Amino acid sequence: MRFAFEDLLVYQRALEFAVAVIDVVEKIDTPRKHYKLIEQLEGSCTSIALNISEGKGRYSKKEFKHFLSIARGSLYKTITMLVLFKRKKWLGEKSYDKLVNEAGEINRMLSTLSTLFNKFALSFQLSSIRY
Repeated sequence: MRFAFEDLLVYQRALEFAVAVIDVVEKIDTPRKHYKLIEQLEGSCTSIALNISEGKGRYSKKEFKHFLSIARGSLYKTITMLVLFKRKKWLGEKSYDKLVNEAGEINRMLSTLSTLFNKFALSFQLSSIRY
């Protein structure tokens, strides 16, 4: 069985992004006292795809748009955590740049999808959106 959210390109990118962040985090060697920060980063990066899929599973376009907004908030939280990790030198410049560039792409995709809701709120079928 395939679920409708799996066809959304933004969901696929968000899921790949979460995997990439977790892969980087697994290599971080920090004092144990910072473990909660790592958990926050893992939580925020996975929350992006989770909110996209949860929103797609809702029964109204309004609810889906709301969950896209939450996903965008989780993306911004993730970016902030990546900045913090970079400043603490737990994350190298190359990894940081790669992740932040991907986050920028996901941000554009979420913004475009939200804009489509605003422009065509009454004239399109939610199931036809693949972005």
